[in-house]
Amino acid sequence: MPSYRYGRYVYGPDPLALPFDVRGAVDEMGEAILAGADPADALREMLRRGLGDRAGRRGLDEMLRRVRDRQREIRGSGRLDGILEQARALLDTAVGQERAELFPDPGDEARLREADLDALPADTAQAIRQLASYDWRSPAARQTFEQLRELLRSEVLDSQFRGMRQVMSNPDPQAMQRVKDMLSDLNEMLAADARGEHTQADFDRFMERHGDLFPDQPQNLEELVDSLVRRMAAAERLLRSLSDEQREELAGLMASALDDAGLAAEMARLADALRARRPDLDRAGMSGGVQMSGEEPLGLGDATTALAELADLAELETALGQDYPGASLDDIDEEAVRRAFGRQAVDDVEALRRIERELERQGYLTRNAGQLELTPKAVRRLGDTALRRIFADLSFGRSGDHDLRDAGQAGELTGTTRAWEFGDEQPLDVPATVRNAVLRGGRPAPGAGVRLAASDFEVAETERRSAAAVSLLVDLSYSMHLRGTWAAAKQTALALYALLRSRFPQDAIQVVGFSNYARELRETELAGLGWDMVQGTNLHHALLLAGRHIDRHPEHEPVVLVVTDGEPTAHLQRDGRSWFDWPPSPETVELTLAEVDKMTRRHAALNIFMLADDARLSAFVDNVARRNGGRVLQAAPERLGEYVIRDFLRTRGASRR
Repeated sequence: MPSYRYGRYVYGPDPLALPFDVRGAVDEMGEAILAGADPADALREMLRRGLGDRAGRRGLDEMLRRVRDRQREIRGSGRLDGILEQARALLDTAVGQERAELFPDPGDEARLREADLDALPADTAQAIRQLASYDWRSPAARQTFEQLRELLRSEVLDSQFRGMRQVMSNPDPQAMQRVKDMLSDLNEMLAADARGEHTQADFDRFMERHGDLFPDQPQNLEELVDSLVRRMAAAERLLRSLSDEQREELAGLMASALDDAGLAAEMARLADALRARRPDLDRAGMSGGVQMSGEEPLGLGDATTALAELADLAELETALGQDYPGASLDDIDEEAVRRAFGRQAVDDVEALRRIERELERQGYLTRNAGQLELTPKAVRRLGDTALRRIFADLSFGRSGDHDLRDAGQAGELTGTTRAWEFGDEQPLDVPATVRNAVLRGGRPAPGAGVRLAASDFEVAETERRSAAAVSLLVDLSYSMHLRGTWAAAKQTALALYALLRSRFPQDAIQVVGFSNYARELRETELAGLGWDMVQGTNLHHALLLAGRHIDRHPEHEPVVLVVTDGEPTAHLQRDGRSWFDWPPSPETVELTLAEVDKMTRRHAALNIFMLADDARLSAFVDNVARRNGGRVLQAAPERLGEYVIRDFLRTRGASRR
């Protein structure tokens, strides 16, 4: 009998784990959004950094680094004029070998041959054309010259068809004929496609016959054309990277090689067909030369491959940078990523795309008129996360529940039950209810149900909590941004929302933002809310709104918390317009203190959190504390949330005693 042992998986990342943490991604975006970024910028910044999860997915910045490293590596790999150097070297060798053979011969024919060699043009391509019909006396020179011609044929074909050099190195005498047949069939296939007569079956038959000549193994005609166009554009770019003299010499060598191989007509026909399909091909080839810094001479095929890869990397660099209007991860060419860095890099890109899709699919992000926005679900998540972080810093555990030992619909279960009464909303205690029915009616017969009566029902008792009307007044003035306190204020407001939603659902919360005017802020507005670049700190208007909130909940305990970094410098006039003055006008101070006195008569203590060490602000809040009896706390921005939550819990605890 087989036996099995189970244990923790220790052979790398958990294969069953999710590829990314969506909620963690929301938290990561939230930090940037609360600091003032919009959701699109926050998402882009997160994708730049990468997911940082157990799957080890790389971000856009890491991919960009790899692209630039690869660009430097290619540019340092060699010189583009290597084929010219190789051709000249072989030509000089062949001529030297021929001269060595002619030198001992005293005859006139030998002198005439030497004169022909002396008269060879300096241009390598023209010299090769003249020597094509030369009757070599030296077998070694003939062999070297033939080696030169084979080199040029293979390199020129390799510059147009990647991998052709390996095919031409085959000693099979039919290799060149196979290339001619492939070119003829390819041109016929392109012509049929231009007439609308091409089918996938035609392409499959073409690949069955010539597939070994295309190591990329394209799956359809469009993929094959893409590969050929990339190669053709790179060859054009190579020519533009050379000096005028080198360009003319190389163009001559290429034309000579194609003429020599009998391929010039078919290659010209192919070039015309590709240009007809891709009119932008000439623009791609005219995009300017490339500077290479290496010392090793590159063959024509290798140089073309290098420039094709550099072109791919340049496009990839732009797409990964995402620094242009309308940028999207869909702009990243997966095939270019695969060619440059392999399958793993493609998986990394797909993981980044998936996180963006998942954030929308799972309801954290939505698009409104093309703009990316946080959903209420995402905002609640940010609040919950901010609250968890604050509680992690608090020195006490879960104090602040402020229990009243009485039956009620809110709060935790006490463990006791009582008989149900009409109007009760407490949860039903099912085991106790069934037990009462059994005791009343006796054990039921097998298969019979238990009949319940109204007197059998029992409900579970819960701890009732006193309700509070909470107003958090947050300064929105521009100075909050300048002092770097705005993100902390938003996190605090979201955390307070989360605390009341999860642990004090009976409380009524109001968040008021104030600058030159005050306004109520919904929870969903807070995350993307920015500061106001206006003059004025209108605490007078904010206290008016807070007073109305408290008056709407007369049975609730009032809790008013004020977060500000400056004294009041504005007030609301009778006509509803804001009045600003600096230093604060006596009327601004008078009206603001009048609202403070109203709060005192409502038995609402004002607890003020100062975010600046300012003498005038200190004098004002000390006056408020004397008139109202509230507390004044000077909080560092990084600890604002802790101070506010702690003070709220303390205030709620005191409200029941």
